[in-house]
Amino acid sequence: MLKLFKTTLLTTISFLASVQAFSQASVILGQDGNRVITTGVPFLSITPDARAAAMGDAGAATSPDANSTFWNAAKLPFLETELGVSGSYTPWLSKVVSDMSLSYLSGYKKINEDQVLALSMSYFDLGDIQLTNDRGDYLNLVSPREFTLAGTFAMRLGENISAGLTGRFIHSNLFAGTTSGSGAGNGKPGISAAADISVFYSKEAIVGGKKNNIAFGGVISNIGPKITYLDENEADFLPTNLRLGTAFTTNLDPFNKLTFAFDINKLLVPTPPIYARDDNGVIIREDPNDPNSDPVIARGKDPDRGLLAGMFGSFGDAPDGFNEEIEELMLSFGVEYWYNDLFAVRTGYYYENQDKGDRRYFTAGLGLRYQVFGVDFAYLLPQGTKPGRTHPLQETLRVTLQFNLDRGTQESVTEEGK
Repeated sequence: MLKLFKTTLLTTISFLASVQAFSQASVILGQDGNRVITTGVPFLSITPDARAAAMGDAGAATSPDANSTFWNAAKLPFLETELGVSGSYTPWLSKVVSDMSLSYLSGYKKINEDQVLALSMSYFDLGDIQLTNDRGDYLNLVSPREFTLAGTFAMRLGENISAGLTGRFIHSNLFAGTTSGSGAGNGKPGISAAADISVFYSKEAIVGGKKNNIAFGGVISNIGPKITYLDENEADFLPTNLRLGTAFTTNLDPFNKLTFAFDINKLLVPTPPIYARDDNGVIIREDPNDPNSDPVIARGKDPDRGLLAGMFGSFGDAPDGFNEEIEELMLSFGVEYWYNDLFAVRTGYYYENQDKGDRRYFTAGLGLRYQVFGVDFAYLLPQGTKPGRTHPLQETLRVTLQFNLDRGTQESVTEEGK
């Protein structure tokens, strides 16, 4: 019961937002067709801030802000302000559940011109879940909660290049409120740690009398050991992810600025294999007399691997070879327009292959800046909704508040106060 509860909950968090992943059987058993990759603590992959969310979840190489701790910490040394904080809130899957949300808080402090320290915290509230037994009788109410705490150090390695390193503590309590008599067993909180490694390159150039900027970013995030809630045999991979991106910014005139951004993402975890089945469609086990023995793999590779084997092996373990590996790439496109660095309009598009989750959506948003304060909004418009059904991501709204302060601004504020 506990294993089923955990698996169902993780899949719900990860892919209730996807069109093709409602069939848990295809995820667990690796049937032909949809082979969605599932991981533990999937909330680590949810976009927390409204700016990047409005740009199709593109953020590897966009201009830095306090939320760079999530997207690419190596961007932080290119910040022009000394101190900044940001807070974001997202009601998650609000068309399906009413009390699930993601909150994100981040802040940075420049040590000097080339070095930055940052802290961030993410809190995922899964709401309250009423457990029932096979007869539909109510058991106890569970309140799953997950959070992370992260510290970051980033520095310039040269005039145009920088690197960042983030360490992250992860706490995931999916079974809060369960008891031995609840029908769900005695689950324990999952605890793990992870690291992000990032690089960033930014170069300005004058073309046709206009000031332009081209940037590139690369991040491997959530590198860490598997997380477990039951025992070591039931451990789940973290959502280790490779993100590569580029952004081009052009100043159309002294008041108008336009940015185009593009990101590619790939999960560095094993792809579910296809298991051998008999004529009745039942999975064949290595020991026919033991229903708990390992299933026989027809195509693909054994997903029970260690961290490094899982990461490096993820580039060549898809059952259908290179074509399926390409299908596992997730693409983000974003455009951002600024007027006088005061008002921004954003739009974007996110694409995921239909056999790997089928998350496809347009995004839009606005941004406002006034002195040291800023606010951003993002709205998501999903594609692929079947007739007569409501897409779980429909009407997803994010809001972010920012506060940035540098020494010059601080002195000006002080003088005005006098």
